Amino acid sequence: MSARTLDRGTDLARLRPSHAGYARKGRIIRSVTSARGAPVGLAAPGLKVTRLELFYDLVFVFAAIHINAVAAKNLHFVSLVATFLLMAALWLVWSRFALLGNNLRADQGIMPIIGFMIMALVFVSVATLPNFGHQPPRPRPGVPQVIPGEFVFPTCYLLIWILEAVALRGGARLHPDLGRSWWKATPLLAASTVLLFLAAIVPRAVGRDAAAATIIAFWIGAVGIGYLTLLRTEPLTVVSAGHWAERYGQIILIALGESIISLGLGANLSTVTPLTVPVIGGALLGIALICALWWTYFDIRAYAAEQVMHRTHGADRSRLARDAYTLLHLPMVFGIILLSVGLKQTMAHLIVQTSEQGQTMLEPARLPVLYGGVLIYLLALLGFHLRTIGSVALGCALPIPLIGALLPFAHRLPAFAGLALLTTITILGIAVDAVRARGWRRGMRRRRLAEQRALEAEESRWRREHR
Repeated sequence: MSARTLDRGTDLARLRPSHAGYARKGRIIRSVTSARGAPVGLAAPGLKVTRLELFYDLVFVFAAIHINAVAAKNLHFVSLVATFLLMAALWLVWSRFALLGNNLRADQGIMPIIGFMIMALVFVSVATLPNFGHQPPRPRPGVPQVIPGEFVFPTCYLLIWILEAVALRGGARLHPDLGRSWWKATPLLAASTVLLFLAAIVPRAVGRDAAAATIIAFWIGAVGIGYLTLLRTEPLTVVSAGHWAERYGQIILIALGESIISLGLGANLSTVTPLTVPVIGGALLGIALICALWWTYFDIRAYAAEQVMHRTHGADRSRLARDAYTLLHLPMVFGIILLSVGLKQTMAHLIVQTSEQGQTMLEPARLPVLYGGVLIYLLALLGFHLRTIGSVALGCALPIPLIGALLPFAHRLPAFAGLALLTTITILGIAVDAVRARGWRRGMRRRRLAEQRALEAEESRWRREHR
């Protein structure tokens, strides 16, 4: 398999010297314990997402479900801000881990062990997500407690950072840039971690009334510094554009899958009696809306953006990966989380309304959350399309002003009508985009199919030669 085939068009000479050197010599870069004693394996162009990385992402399925449950308890503005801060902090952890897996092979050397440990820490931190303004529950007398509940999240955050440093330190034996990039980011990451610990300490001294505002202020500072690290420090090189795009596509799939789970939990179709037309119709509309959002990303846009990544190299690729994927995919995922909260609440209301003599309107902040989630997702997707492909996506641009205009009045709409209207607007935008850009879409589809066939043929040839 040629080096060009490995990365679907990547010029290896523009990558790091060590990575290009390994590929030019035709070596398969495995666990490099035998090469200068490094306990990790360097990634190479053409790297694919491993099953181990898919397994790691299962903990983020739990995270999405848990954040959804936390957000659904209180849908006021302050609660939504707190939810976004929690989401943004977890996103920093996931995106750094995705970048780590793009530079070091996730299934080689010590990386599986580090991945399992990070997975466990993420699970614990999510299971004990801070409840802003409220003291966490205390154990019964005589029951040992490892650390106070409010310190669990910052402690896990710190330990994850240390584990990433251990992995990069191992990779630095083969490529010094891996170690240097971590040290450059250390001061800002340390400051971010300190603020998370202060968010756990200071509220005890300010009283209960000011605790929530104090915690949120510290979290804004911590998360802000974390993202400042992305903007002010030189990121690691994105070695495999295909791996990078696939990882972020998978996290969008996870978020969409969580929204289907929320829709099912809200509808509770197995126990609703009778299965009324509004309930079944609402469930079908919810599925149609989720499928429409899937189409806006995965139909051809994700592939076209990946091709731009393949054609971009060096520092320009790193900046493109940061802007289009790390930064713009966060509001996409957050928008889908809000969508799932809104769908769950909407379906629950339809059930009550059709089984009892309930109100004909949703309570405030139910449909607005649903509309706001779709609006945020489409705005971020519009930015993603503009940053990668360099044009305005009509499928995103057309529904945005309509949804934005309806948002202030969404709470006045009946539940079923509001959901039907939102779904119709979204699908109409996709239909117009499909007609206007049919030539471009047809060309990209042919290219994608030709690439798939070429890669399948190359893989079959390799397997025949190595039976």
